[in-house]
Amino acid sequence: MSKLGNLGARLYRGEVGYDFIGKRKIWYGVSILITITAILGLSVRGLNMGIEFEGGATFTTPKTSVSAEKAEEYATEASGHAATVQELGTGGLRIQVAGIDTGESDKIKAELSQEMGIPADKINAELVGPSWGQSIANKAWQGLAIFMVLVVIYLAIAFEWRMALAALVALIHDITITVGIYALVGFEVTQGTVIGLLTILGYSLYDTVVVFDSLKEQTKGIEKQTRWTYSDIANRSINSTLVRSINTTVVALLPVAGLLFIGGGFLGAGMLNDISLSLFVGLAAGAYSSIFIATPLVADLKERDPKMKALKKRVLAKRAAAAAQADTAPAVVGHQAGTQQDEPEDAAPAGAGPRNQPARNRGRGRPSGKRH
Repeated sequence: MSKLGNLGARLYRGEVGYDFIGKRKIWYGVSILITITAILGLSVRGLNMGIEFEGGATFTTPKTSVSAEKAEEYATEASGHAATVQELGTGGLRIQVAGIDTGESDKIKAELSQEMGIPADKINAELVGPSWGQSIANKAWQGLAIFMVLVVIYLAIAFEWRMALAALVALIHDITITVGIYALVGFEVTQGTVIGLLTILGYSLYDTVVVFDSLKEQTKGIEKQTRWTYSDIANRSINSTLVRSINTTVVALLPVAGLLFIGGGFLGAGMLNDISLSLFVGLAAGAYSSIFIATPLVADLKERDPKMKALKKRVLAKRAAAAAQADTAPAVVGHQAGTQQDEPEDAAPAGAGPRNQPARNRGRGRPSGKRH
């Protein structure tokens, strides 16, 4: 068995573990700091909305020796608007100019053909109106709202309302961080971005439900025992599913990273950049929120329940009594050991010999003299 697999088995059996719940204030602080940074990024820089949402034209050229920087200069001079140019894997260029109409599009296409030395009929021009992008944005918001309502209803029925609330907070946390990083990085918001954002919600929810399901199973009949508090069992649930969460997250991130750094970086595929960045950030944030936000928040909400408060009080009282008994035990043992002055310091304790026979050290190493 691999080291990670062995660690996973020990975590599942509760032999080892990390106190995630006990350090929840640290995780809350980290999440609040990241969220504030994301909100500041949105407030200061804002989102770089693509032409799908603002309206404009996209010009796609065949393979050309003209650099992206030079093409951007030509497009900006021809249109009078800021242009965005991306290199395609085919060797061609994708030129986007926002805020222009059909007449301006034909003029820009003609000037690009002349400046870049490419026949006009080889340059593909696509015009997008702002009303289309606004319609897509509205449908995305509606879909997001419906999704979250259904999630809350499902989790409230399958688990309980506290878990539904915690899952909703985790989803909002993931979306805020992903959108904030988009603003800070300056990537263009396109249809691919919307697709990526809606996709990460399902993954984040899946990871959260896995931990919640383990927590639900382990807390059955929790009030009938006095060994564990709800937070203790929540911590065990996280640890028992930790390696599984790590494995699924890494496996999901590897192909997305390939799309982002190889497909988008080296091949210059714009749509791959749009989808893969939102997926990469969202998957990482979803795994983080499932472990460090959702489950600790459930434990906090649950331990405000009077029954869980009473259970925690009984558990802590029992632990205090056991600790007090353990403190007095060494003193009693030491007093009894002090009365055995005839026994050497290196003598074995009673019952340590084979078959639980008393250890006798007097005359050790000499014959007993009882030979017949």
